[in-house]
Amino acid sequence: MREAQSLIRKVPLGYAACHCKDARTHEPSFHFMQTSNIMNVIKTAIDGVLIIEPRIFEDSRGYFFESFSQREFDEKVGKITFVQDNESKSSYGVMRGLHFQRPPFTQSKLVRCVKGAVLDVAVDIRKGSKTYGQHVAVELTEDNHRQFFIPKGFAHGFAVLSETAVFQYKCDEFYHPEADGGISILDDSLGIDWRIPTEKAVLSEKDTKHLLFKDFESPFIL
Repeated sequence: MREAQSLIRKVPLGYAACHCKDARTHEPSFHFMQTSNIMNVIKTAIDGVLIIEPRIFEDSRGYFFESFSQREFDEKVGKITFVQDNESKSSYGVMRGLHFQRPPFTQSKLVRCVKGAVLDVAVDIRKGSKTYGQHVAVELTEDNHRQFFIPKGFAHGFAVLSETAVFQYKCDEFYHPEADGGISILDDSLGIDWRIPTEKAVLSEKDTKHLLFKDFESPFIL
């Protein structure tokens, strides 16, 4: 134990100390694993909307990856403090969105799918933006381990493409029901191919009542 504590104090920045046992002698051993550069950030057609791919370590036992590093997120995306984590489970055809929170309770989100597959979409609703009304869509699955970062000023939604899906997301502001906002997820004018036949779409009553984009007055102005 003292050996382990002494070694851990010597771990270089950007590395983690791994405690293992030698397969032949069963003696404890330690090695360092580099944890810097654990995420690849991919820019999209809309500035600030990002796809994040983790660095995955695989071997005969399975895989390991860091799903979130505050240090690396700060360096590569920006200094954002997430304060709430949410999880939902949905069946095929479920569509949730397009949601946002109004000022002063605006939210950035970092989302991923840990089981199944979803099509995840961010729509720019910032008046004055050169990409106002445009969207980015990305497929998030349990196999590709991708994450999607949606900044403030965007409406967010997803459609479930698999039999079931478990969806997780981090938010940098707490949920405030009084600040709930949304636009219709079925608005054809947005040009989103949800890859779900209309007759198979499953929406909450609340999501069927959102305004079309043309009737929507955005609270976000650049």
